[in-house]
Amino acid sequence: MPSIEAYNSDVENQWCPGCPNFGILQAVKKAFVDLDKTPDQICLVSGIGQAAKLPHYLRCNLFNGLHGRAIPVASGIQVANPNLTTLVVTGDGDCYGEGGNHFIHAIRRNPDITVMVHNNEIYALTKGQASPTTRLGEKRSLQVKGVDIEPLNMPMIAITNNCTFVARGFARKIDHLKTILVEAVKHPGLSYVDVIQPCITWGTRPVTWYEERVQELGEDHDPGDKKAALEKALITDDTIPIGILYRTEPRSAFAHRYRSEVTEGPLAEMPAMTADQLKDVLARYIP
Repeated sequence: MPSIEAYNSDVENQWCPGCPNFGILQAVKKAFVDLDKTPDQICLVSGIGQAAKLPHYLRCNLFNGLHGRAIPVASGIQVANPNLTTLVVTGDGDCYGEGGNHFIHAIRRNPDITVMVHNNEIYALTKGQASPTTRLGEKRSLQVKGVDIEPLNMPMIAITNNCTFVARGFARKIDHLKTILVEAVKHPGLSYVDVIQPCITWGTRPVTWYEERVQELGEDHDPGDKKAALEKALITDDTIPIGILYRTEPRSAFAHRYRSEVTEGPLAEMPAMTADQLKDVLARYIP
């Protein structure tokens, strides 16, 4: 089994000292240790933002791409090499704003990836503008009179659209988040984890505000009960339930039929085409 140190990167960390993102990074490392995944078996994919920097700080395969475009890249990686454990690391702006359309359709396609969203309810990298999850009425760097549109509740949207694994974690509860991530990676198909990650620089509430309100789901919560899951997803004020909100039977994962009927194993393990084979393929489409 690998050690925590096996995932250490020598890249200089650019997060603010004390940022809850450090807790998320630690939870990710602990999860991979529990899963007995070595760095070469992991691929982290991210877009742009403070959350998207996390793959730089963890020793593994990684792809850092365009703003909001992590999910389609991760889907392609998983299709080509299902032997990799592929995890999308993204933020609420990156995933729910620029990448919102990709997120919705990933639920439909159901690729076998885990999507972990650092949700601090702002665009932290670009100085605190409102994001799709900023609460109504809150004043931000551009929304000086307060946000006047309703925030998105993506866990609720994911549950409604039959994502088979939906969870919410808290960056300061590292071991609890680690346990969620282990279960998310193990779950076949798209697993989605929204992580409450208060911003200590641009946020309007202290970390203690969240610590006083987060509440771990107890054994009385049935994650297979869709109605109960939606009720828990809707609670975000006086108490904020964290844990596995919804988990149901896995459904067929994206590209499973393609791999079983069209190719002979993963694309990443297939030999490269010869020049003559490539000409034969092109001849089917080019008159």
